[in-house]
Amino acid sequence: MKIKRKKLLILLILILLMGVLAAQPLPKVTLGFEEAAEPQDVAVTLQILFIMTILSIAPSILILMTSFTRISIVLGMLRKAVGTQTAPSNKIVIAFSLFLTFFIMSPVFKQANDNALQPYLRGEMTHEEAYKEGIQPFRNFMLKYTRDKDLALMINNAKLEKPNNADELPLQVIVPAFAISEIRIALQMGFLIYLPFLMIDMIIASLLMSMGMMMLPPVLISAPFKILLFVLVDGWYIVIESLVKSFH
Repeated sequence: MKIKRKKLLILLILILLMGVLAAQPLPKVTLGFEEAAEPQDVAVTLQILFIMTILSIAPSILILMTSFTRISIVLGMLRKAVGTQTAPSNKIVIAFSLFLTFFIMSPVFKQANDNALQPYLRGEMTHEEAYKEGIQPFRNFMLKYTRDKDLALMINNAKLEKPNNADELPLQVIVPAFAISEIRIALQMGFLIYLPFLMIDMIIASLLMSMGMMMLPPVLISAPFKILLFVLVDGWYIVIESLVKSFH
């Protein structure tokens, strides 16, 4: 009886809410297009489209123009090397990579904010000047950690003339070259991380074979030992310290 009374009470409340909503006038939403009366109207529209485009590719900018690529690859390989499968989860790895990226890139962000964003907000420079000043810290950061070999590869594929200095390099050449260099360094760091855990797997596999326990998966036995080794040597401290120092 109590359950029926609760259901009846909930039904009455829903009917009252529907009645109240029906008595209120609904807002009207309209979408219209008008001819531009002045050239400034067209410029504002183009600026809005440009901003929307930048926002849509913001994740790609964050991934390829910052330290995020190296950090995420190294942490992903570390998780596989330890053999914990989904611990830490992908969300934790991505979130930690983002915050560590913000920590490493904070001087670059500060320089772009001081030299471009704040003067633009104060009306001291146009958006073209703000873009040139704001992208320069990112160019310097990427060029600092990009191999000349990777830059030459992209220049040759783009069939561009050999630049006299780094300032003449276009952004569409620097970004992919920087990404290639970051992936190479991340794989090198991941290889060094894998080595001690691979030794543990080999030792456990040899012991199991010598005891005739070939049906027992070696990974199942070696996982606790790898986690214990990682904890005893303070692995997170070593890996994060190595990642941060690799950008200084």
